Amino acid sequence: MDPDIRTRDALEEHWRASERGDIESEHAIYAEDAILDHPQSGERFRGRATISAQRGGHPADRHFTVHRIVGFGDLWVSECVITYDGVPTYSVSVMEFAHGQVVHETQYFADAFGAPDWRRALAEPMPGRNIARD
Repeated sequence: MDPDIRTRDALEEHWRASERGDIESEHAIYAEDAILDHPQSGERFRGRATISAQRGGHPADRHFTVHRIVGFGDLWVSECVITYDGVPTYSVSVMEFAHGQVVHETQYFADAFGAPDWRRALAEPMPGRNIARD
């Protein structure tokens, strides 16, 4: 099987397991010594067990919607909406692979915001979305 197809399949299962709340399957994609970085908070989580523990201990009701997965070789990006207790947060996950497992992931998070009036006339709604008001 093509390595890129295998990686995409593993990523798709990772996100499905995240949605199911299947912590073990969700974290099977990570190498034992993987690193997860959250640049906005300055946090680094070292090791699959630590990454799993910080996610498994999350107090919110979480849901995952994957909008796009792109990549090839050892670098893959997932664009997602993660809903925490009904509030959507936009997320980009950059995953670096070695030997078929994630060795480094960087996750960026952004809350929704309204479009300012001056810009609304220049924009069109994204497919399936309305332009939020400022």
